[in-house]
Amino acid sequence: MSYTTLISTSDLARNLENSEFVIFDVRFTLDDESWGRKVYNQSHIPGAHYADLSTDMSGEIIPGVTGRRPFPTVAAFTKTLSNWGITPDTQVICYDAESGLMAASRLWLMFRWMGHEKVAVLDGGLNAWNRESLPLNQEKKVLTPTNFIPKLRNDLLVEVEKVEMARNDSNYCVFDSRGAEGYHGGGKYYDPIRGHIAGAGLADRAEITDAQGLFKSKADLKKHYESLTNGVSADNTIFYCGSGVTAAQNVLAMEHAGFTGSKMYVGSWSEWITDPSREIAL
Repeated sequence: MSYTTLISTSDLARNLENSEFVIFDVRFTLDDESWGRKVYNQSHIPGAHYADLSTDMSGEIIPGVTGRRPFPTVAAFTKTLSNWGITPDTQVICYDAESGLMAASRLWLMFRWMGHEKVAVLDGGLNAWNRESLPLNQEKKVLTPTNFIPKLRNDLLVEVEKVEMARNDSNYCVFDSRGAEGYHGGGKYYDPIRGHIAGAGLADRAEITDAQGLFKSKADLKKHYESLTNGVSADNTIFYCGSGVTAAQNVLAMEHAGFTGSKMYVGSWSEWITDPSREIAL
């Protein structure tokens, strides 16, 4: 059996000794970018390796052009996956402290972008693992480097020009994945301009998980996205956030609910605002 969206704590616990499983700890916080590696070094799910959002999963920031978290180049990420020992048979598991929000779902999407489908996010993240008193230690699995061959899926992503077109087209949906406060320009911001892309709706990623941080049932997620998209196909549904991280959780949830093909605008708000001619709203 392969896992392509979510994996439960019990299923992961049963596979800790499975040689085909490679686990990545992707804990991260915007307020202290060194925090994730610090807590990983203290303890993590047995065998897990650390994947750093700021280095392994992000490329060069070009001021005035890119957002805060652009993808690395294909060549750079191919080298990373090769160093991680990824083969077509590898079952990749990603987890963070927030049920995929920061930034396990981003890594999930990046693996899919590179053509690797056997990748899943730990449902509930490390919090769910700890609630069940499952093991933690400081052990890392030994990874043997490979020659990873990407099968690029750029269909999973959109560029700013597509967002500009789609935001005013009734055949498309563009959604801001932040909460209502951020959507309307309130709360804590990491960017100099507040607001949202004009024409974009709100798809608060907090609404896809329950009080314990677990993803809601497939049936509930299906109803949630049907009410948001109002008949627009998943292929024409685009998610963005502040810097191209948390929106991936919406893409994951849609896929898990059976809506295949939604897109992510990786540049997100932090790229959109680099051009003052792009329309914004509060």
